[in-house]
Amino acid sequence: MPRPGARRALTNVADLIASGLAAPADAPALQRVATDFQIRIPPEMVAAAAGAVDGPVARQFVPTAAELAVAAGSLHDPIGDAAHQPAPGLTHRYPDRVILHVTRTCDVYCRFCFRREVVGESGPLPEPELAAALAYIRATPAIREVILTGGDPLTLSPRRLAALCARIAGIGHIEVLRIHSRTPVVAPERTSPALIAVLKSVPVLYLVIHTNHADELTHAAVAALARLADAGIPLLSQTVLLRRVNDSAEALAALFRALLRHRVKPYYLHHCDLARGTGHFRTTLAEGQRIMAELRGRLSGLCLPGYVIDIPGGSGKVPVLPGYVEETGIPGRYMLRDHQGRLHPYADPEG
Repeated sequence: MPRPGARRALTNVADLIASGLAAPADAPALQRVATDFQIRIPPEMVAAAAGAVDGPVARQFVPTAAELAVAAGSLHDPIGDAAHQPAPGLTHRYPDRVILHVTRTCDVYCRFCFRREVVGESGPLPEPELAAALAYIRATPAIREVILTGGDPLTLSPRRLAALCARIAGIGHIEVLRIHSRTPVVAPERTSPALIAVLKSVPVLYLVIHTNHADELTHAAVAALARLADAGIPLLSQTVLLRRVNDSAEALAALFRALLRHRVKPYYLHHCDLARGTGHFRTTLAEGQRIMAELRGRLSGLCLPGYVIDIPGGSGKVPVLPGYVEETGIPGRYMLRDHQGRLHPYADPEG
């Protein structure tokens, strides 16, 4: 059984076995998995997985041999970041906002990550590339919102993050800064007074917390969320629909209610993307729609996120709603309509 008191991140197969999160017999397969996608489980999530090796927390972060299977239709770049890259580290998919990949480092490496083939490769975006990205933003006045992602932006030091935020704030047409992060939940000790001071210094900032199951909301994570909310930082959440993690109305209702209690507004529920080695996490669109219908019957509007799917290849995200998701008459086969009215084929996981 993992030791709840352990205060060191697990970063290799030997660590997983020593902690009880993996069996020695699984080592050869897990070593093969680790060559393609790094392992890192921070102490807070090691403790949250204690006693539930097959539970919803462990399933998200502990590698398995299932990752070696590459399902039909899987993509190296499932949401098409590279197809909309005007400068290194920058994605410009919609006219009024851009995604700035400020680092490839995370506090935890989620096994379903849609950027699993690039995260963990290096640290912060090199200065020449960052300067080029900011120059593009500065030269494109249609951009009003910058979204910091990665990797996880909150793995940057407060000093480095403050300098970056100041450079973005100096671009006159930028009205909103959004940061997407798992850190307040998985590594809550990082939510320090220095970090909060940086976040408070940004005129208009929204922090989107990534979390997928109520079991992730440990006492320390809840305290970190409280520190952020008490500082007046608007908090939203983003969740991925994952088979055998949260693919039930009961699990998601518990998560969304807990988030709302802790002053975090559920924002997006993402259908799982077509990243290579993640097929075992995918649900069907019909399952997701059924779950959302159940949630609408039992939760207030404040608790309900928008259920969305990123169109494979880079055409953007759309709601999983009539008008955007059209049945073809073939079970498990759909056409997805993007924001420009174009249609794209989509297939559910087989089996």
